[in-house]
Amino acid sequence: MKNYFKILPILFLSLFIISCDDDNDDDGVCCAGSSIVDLASQTESLSTLVSALQVTGLDATLSSPGAFTVLAPTNDAFDAFLTSINAASLEDIPVDVLTNVLLNHVIIGEVQSSSLTNGYASTQAVSGASGTNMSIYINTDNGVTFNGVSSVTSADVVASNGIVHIVDAVIGLPSVVTFALADPNFSSLVQALTAYDYPQSFVGLLSIPAGSAPSPFTVFAPVNSGFESLLDELAVNSLYDIDEQTLGAVLSYHVVVSVNQMSNTLSDGMVITTSLAQANPSIADLTFNVGDNGEGILTDNNGRTSNIIAVDVQADNGIIHAIDTVVLP
Repeated sequence: MKNYFKILPILFLSLFIISCDDDNDDDGVCCAGSSIVDLASQTESLSTLVSALQVTGLDATLSSPGAFTVLAPTNDAFDAFLTSINAASLEDIPVDVLTNVLLNHVIIGEVQSSSLTNGYASTQAVSGASGTNMSIYINTDNGVTFNGVSSVTSADVVASNGIVHIVDAVIGLPSVVTFALADPNFSSLVQALTAYDYPQSFVGLLSIPAGSAPSPFTVFAPVNSGFESLLDELAVNSLYDIDEQTLGAVLSYHVVVSVNQMSNTLSDGMVITTSLAQANPSIADLTFNVGDNGEGILTDNNGRTSNIIAVDVQADNGIIHAIDTVVLP
């Protein structure tokens, strides 16, 4: 699919790339003599990061000329991360996994903290679902937080080949649930996903890692205003006024299993078989169409339509496209 979507500015990050040349060296700190790895090696609280870079060979990458932004976890952050995965040391983590976790802390381009806004950027980590770069959610409402789990404690440490922001937690590889929890635009969706003890936990299902069935997942995720409109349409006061079976069916109608459906693979008139429709053949699939202004539109079993307002939030185990209306089976 080519140029079909107009992206909501609240959902995506506009990065200001700061070039490292004489014209932009106004403050005299751009292009300091030390590389990112040099700076980390000179910082006692980043010694575990340096060891991790050496184990994976990424120390050579981040010592080379370039324009990187590195989110640098402290030693305490690595200690907590190792505890959370029941690992005694970095050597207990497969090198390919550790490499991808570290790349989840690297953004191409020198991004100063003043340029960060609420929204998504891409890291250099590679998704197990798509083979493409993964997204990272940035929230600047109260300081700067990444994926809802890691906050900047020291910003804008300038190196010769980029910028370092020191953070207080390791940013693990995200699932689609990670982004639903981190992005306040999806708070009503999270409420719906956790409203009942469903026979199949949606949070548990959508947290299944890449490479394990039925992942990967494609989630058409309604933003909060979509749920507000649904409550008005159904003439109810809250999601808890919708019975468990009905709400569970509605949520399943927004999930496609075993597919990482990137926006460039959607085409006009395409039929999308959701998890609910797959289990209940009597329920019509979703239909994707391209509107007159190039927007992506989903049509549900009732002929209702929902606009796709943001695309390709890429997790390790699937992908999210934001929609403005809850679709109904």
